[in-house]
Amino acid sequence: MEQKKGAILILSGPSGCGKSTLLKEVYKDIDDYYFSISTTTREMRVGEEHGVDYYFVSKEEFEKDISEGNFLEYANVHGNYYGTSLKPIMKALHEGKLVIFDIDVQGHKIVCKKLNEVITSVFITTPSLKVLETRLKNRQTDSIEVIEKRILNAKEEIKSFSKYDYLIINDDLKEASKQLVSIAHAARVKSKISEESIIEDWLSN
Repeated sequence: MEQKKGAILILSGPSGCGKSTLLKEVYKDIDDYYFSISTTTREMRVGEEHGVDYYFVSKEEFEKDISEGNFLEYANVHGNYYGTSLKPIMKALHEGKLVIFDIDVQGHKIVCKKLNEVITSVFITTPSLKVLETRLKNRQTDSIEVIEKRILNAKEEIKSFSKYDYLIINDDLKEASKQLVSIAHAARVKSKISEESIIEDWLSN
């Protein structure tokens, strides 16, 4: 029996585009995955849990881990650090799991430089900036100042969508989740395709 190979699925998109909601739908249809939990220095929001939504640490702890090379990628977003610890990622890949990242465009760029051969990436956004602003206001988790920062950030992030393998416009949750499930399965197939092994097999047959 062929050993299952690990793969990475990267999701990026503006805050408020619905990545978390989409992922909850996707988890119902795929198995053997590992969701990469980011570490952050931002304050914990109501309803969030340490070790479930994020690993919440102090700025000093985070910067210590940076100096020790413990992050696959990290970035400073809206004045707070966000990063991905390297050890659990490598363990999950070795176990043949689909590793799912929810990271920003800066993080995507860094991870692609290090692990490009096993990565499939998806940029998720709303149908328009106006819809995004409405969603951010309706969830009532951020101040007006933070929402304004997120809107400015979104205007920059959208410029990077063409650097991703796929683009999903999250207008209809059911349709968008179907698309994401299909991409997740495709990521598995992509990770098994090795240029060298294909050429080797072709030449020897």
